[in-house]
Amino acid sequence: MILFEKGSQETDNLQIGYLKSSFPYAYIVLVTENINKDEISAYQRMGINDTIPPTVSEERLRNGIDFVFRNQALIVSSSKDMMPLGSYVCPLWKRVFDIIFSLLAIIVLSPILIIVAIAILIESRGPVVYKSKRVGSNYIVFDFLKFRSMYKDADQRLKEFMSMNQYKEVEQESYYNYSDEVLIPVSGEGTGENFFVSDDDVVTEVSFLREKNLKDKNNFVKYENDPRITKVGKFIRKYSIDELPQLINILKGDMSIVGNRPLPLYEAEKLTSDQYIDRFLGPSGLTGLWQVEKRGDAGKLSPEERKQLDIFYVKNYSFWMDMRIIFKTFTAFIQKENV
Repeated sequence: MILFEKGSQETDNLQIGYLKSSFPYAYIVLVTENINKDEISAYQRMGINDTIPPTVSEERLRNGIDFVFRNQALIVSSSKDMMPLGSYVCPLWKRVFDIIFSLLAIIVLSPILIIVAIAILIESRGPVVYKSKRVGSNYIVFDFLKFRSMYKDADQRLKEFMSMNQYKEVEQESYYNYSDEVLIPVSGEGTGENFFVSDDDVVTEVSFLREKNLKDKNNFVKYENDPRITKVGKFIRKYSIDELPQLINILKGDMSIVGNRPLPLYEAEKLTSDQYIDRFLGPSGLTGLWQVEKRGDAGKLSPEERKQLDIFYVKNYSFWMDMRIIFKTFTAFIQKENV
């Protein structure tokens, strides 16, 4: 199977994850140029079997094809050990329930939908519905719909409000830019400390990890009284009304009422390894298991616990489990808690 590089490793990884889930025994060749050894290793971990440049010679291509045919049994055997089988197909009972539920919900909630749409248009210029790319079942990317709750130029104004990030920790000026160079780990003979060495600098492992951890924490953006959010946006977010356009996604078959939340591209790209691939081999949904389970633990779930609950749902979902999750979701809504 031939896969052409799209220019973004994030996008490539999503496509690789989809191919490996849909065709677990396929021998995948990535067509790319200007690739280094680290990138080759990263692609191999994602499931790429070989890489070739666009200018590959006919002889090199024929040799590669011959190799695959000669070793087909070995390749399939290896794939069986490494990859899960199959891909997600929505059960008939679930699809029928999704259609009936979403249609009834749209009809019953139509006055609210109309009022919210008008309120959004009155308060600020821009579209009523905001579309973002999300990754659902089988790593399929689709347009995820929400009522717009921010001003139209919110993305461009992001840097303006970075100082208001309530999670931002004090970051001193770094004496080393760890993100731009290749670092080689070595051990200090006299001190017992580990160091990272580049062409121009030496930095201790402790300092390196501290700075990297601080940078990662500050990448998480959340603001108190975020001025990017409109007054209508604050209200519809508080009561999860901004999620209602996803009933259209459900009606179209992009997602279900109950399932794992579709993820933004940058998050899904991190979950393409064998360890988490099962998460995408089940339904994606408006509400899910970890969103309601977290209430029994004072709302505290680690990212890893959420991933494991997502995988648990994929392996164990049923009609009655879905009914229990829907009931808990309505209970939470009545209590005015965010899901």
